[in-house]
Amino acid sequence: MTPEIPTDRPTYESEIARYWFDDNGFLVSLSKHTTRTVDNITTNVALIKNITKNKPVPLLIYLTNSPVPDKRTRQFSAEQVPKIYSAMAMVANSGLSKLIMNMVFGFKKPPIPMRSFTNQKEAIDWLKQH
Repeated sequence: MTPEIPTDRPTYESEIARYWFDDNGFLVSLSKHTTRTVDNITTNVALIKNITKNKPVPLLIYLTNSPVPDKRTRQFSAEQVPKIYSAMAMVANSGLSKLIMNMVFGFKKPPIPMRSFTNQKEAIDWLKQH
């Protein structure tokens, strides 16, 4: 289920993920198994804003099992999401993305369209509608 990192286009790397744009114009994120902190989220947000020219874009994210961030980091992440993404399709093994979404948004409605998938094609099809 993990995509191949492309060699025919620029890729961007941060402490928490590797990014590139796919053929649909979606920003693809391949998450790393790293503890999220306010500092590395801040650096990551700056990277995303730079590569997207400060315009929120649809994100296709492939999640990995990562340590649970602290409450302050989860809150900060939730505040940053609508500033950098217009929609988010999360691809992961069953249940992982839902758990992460619930942790970050505290069982509240997310500020952008978000959906969890175990199937990459379904995630891409859903993102095309957003």
